[in-house]
Amino acid sequence: MVIEHFADGSAAEIYRRARERGRQLPPGLDYVDSWVDLEFKRCFQLMRTDQPQLFEQWMVHWRDLVRFEIVAVRTSREAAEALKES
Repeated sequence: MVIEHFADGSAAEIYRRARERGRQLPPGLDYVDSWVDLEFKRCFQLMRTDQPQLFEQWMVHWRDLVRFEIVAVRTSREAAEALKES
C-alpha cells in the first residue's frame, strides 16, 4: 500500500502530470487501484511487486509533488492463514 501525501496545493499538478506522462511505473511494479481523500491531500494506492526496490524508480518521478509512505500489506485471507496455527 502506498500512501501519497500531496504537497499543499499540488493535486491539480499531480493529475495533470499523470494525464500527460502516465503513472511512470517501471516494469514489474503494477498499479491495482487507488482512493483519494475528499480534501485531495492523500492518495491510497494498492500496488503489487515482487521487487520492492522498484518503488524507488517510480517515486523519483513524483517526489517534487508527493511525500511517500510505503506499507507492506497482505490480504485478510493471507493473514488468517499465517495465524492459523496460533
